[in-house]
Amino acid sequence: MNTECAWEKYSDKQLKEVEKLSQGYRAFLDAGKTERECVTYIVNEIEDKGYVELAKVLREGRKLKAGDKVYAVNMEKSVILFHIGSQNLEDGMNILGAHLDSPRLDVKQNPLYEDSGFAYLDTHYYGGIKKYQWVTIPLAIHGVVVKKDGTVIDISIGEEEDDPVFFVSDLLIHLAAEQMEKKANKVIEGEALDIIIGNRPLKFEAKDSEDTKAEGEKQTKDKVCAFALDILKQHYGMEEEDFISAELEVVPAGKAREAGLDRSMILAYGQDDRVCSYSSLVAMLEQKKPKRTSCCILVDKEEIGSVGATGMQSRFFENCVAEIMSMTGAYSDLALRRCLANSRMLSSDVSSAYDPAFAGSFDKKNVAYLSHGMVFNKFTGSRGKSGSNDANAEYIAFIRKIMDDAGVTFQTAELGKVDLGGGGTIAYILSLYGMNVIDCGVPVMNMHAPHEATSKADLYEAKCGYAAFLKAE
Repeated sequence: MNTECAWEKYSDKQLKEVEKLSQGYRAFLDAGKTERECVTYIVNEIEDKGYVELAKVLREGRKLKAGDKVYAVNMEKSVILFHIGSQNLEDGMNILGAHLDSPRLDVKQNPLYEDSGFAYLDTHYYGGIKKYQWVTIPLAIHGVVVKKDGTVIDISIGEEEDDPVFFVSDLLIHLAAEQMEKKANKVIEGEALDIIIGNRPLKFEAKDSEDTKAEGEKQTKDKVCAFALDILKQHYGMEEEDFISAELEVVPAGKAREAGLDRSMILAYGQDDRVCSYSSLVAMLEQKKPKRTSCCILVDKEEIGSVGATGMQSRFFENCVAEIMSMTGAYSDLALRRCLANSRMLSSDVSSAYDPAFAGSFDKKNVAYLSHGMVFNKFTGSRGKSGSNDANAEYIAFIRKIMDDAGVTFQTAELGKVDLGGGGTIAYILSLYGMNVIDCGVPVMNMHAPHEATSKADLYEAKCGYAAFLKAE
């Protein structure tokens, strides 16, 4: 079964819609290079569209009714949106779920050290990466530092034109004969992914007394680190000990860019899975008067197994649904379980796009193609479907009809050849409630690389597909 290229069907009006959506998406990518930044951006957007924080509604003792729009934030890293429908919640919701985290380097809690005139920050990589891809590229530092008194300092260094950037060094080719003989997973080791943050030592003024100078030199044996700390203190009020309670993420510096002479693609960091998060968000905000309650879950920690308090395996989603049902006067433990079991979900995550340069890794009949629309994965997992959600045929038929009726271009795929591919999403976690779930999203080239590629057309089709799904009764 051949799929069609979505570009070939667009009217002039649709082409304008594609461009408008992609512009907003690039702005989202530029503003949200960490989960916290994404949540901040999303909250600002949805409050302008009439969403009210669930905690505020609870404090005011208000009840929820059809048409109300509420959201809840979990530890500044995850957010859930609800648009209350006219149907009984016990009959289930239409749910979109995606993740906001992306592979990166995380700064360790005791990271600063000096070696041979360079100041470094020690890092630990987060998620699945090819470590050799992260050397010699401009890097930025994003995140927060939390002081002992609770003060939160936002950090973003490396994105503005006059900002400094950071980098991981690599061995020059002239001396790399032994390095080039190593396997790709050994060329750069995890402990070698430390970023260089400085090379200039702290210098004492001549007016300082000899005693002061001697004492200062004694205390600043690592003078390059001392200079770096001096800058951090001046600009951010940060001491070395504050690294202990910091969450600093090292990501590729620079903005999302249009790619190709035809500007048909987007090249940017973090598109897995912010491309699905953004298209889900826009689809959610387009809803007018849903009959079934619409829900959009945007979570953290998917890249490391959806663990922890901000991952999909936490109870945050279930607790929020319980609160929503209570505030509509429909809560009981049994009603909650019925609501979850009767819900339907699109687990919105990316799939690998066919790359002709590496054709041997794909099954050409069962792979997603860039610009051929949103992609559905009946199952994920790896090697014998291990760890997979495997959607029922009846549910897939239901989804097919929704997409065809809405004129959405879509395709089906697997993640690579049977004994080569594999990957996980949040789908299996929601399926534990007994609800129907299928993975779907946007095809991505260079997945998990510092810069990933997507098609504007696929972004648009995904948004249209998600919007059609949310309207389904």
